[in-house]
Amino acid sequence: MVKGYWVAHVTVQDPERYERYKAANAAAFKKYGGRFLVRAGQSRSMLGALKDRHVVIEFPSYQAALDCYDSPEYQFAIAERGEAGDIDLAIVEGYDGDQPA
Repeated sequence: MVKGYWVAHVTVQDPERYERYKAANAAAFKKYGGRFLVRAGQSRSMLGALKDRHVVIEFPSYQAALDCYDSPEYQFAIAERGEAGDIDLAIVEGYDGDQPA
């Protein structure tokens, strides 16, 4: 089964409120098998302008990634976040095909 991913780029505008969002989103990520691959470590933009913080979350499937976003648990986390961050988020299906030799 092909995995699903959340790819987010964030600029935090209210750190205290953003921490509440992070605490609230844990329930949804646990329920749907979300696993952080990237969570706001060091980064360097090589092309274009990006936000300050980058997050990649892996889910067992694309459907699980979609279900997590639509879940009551994550919708609660969104309400907790409010306007605490400027966020771009894409939910993408993983790739399980041929790789460069």
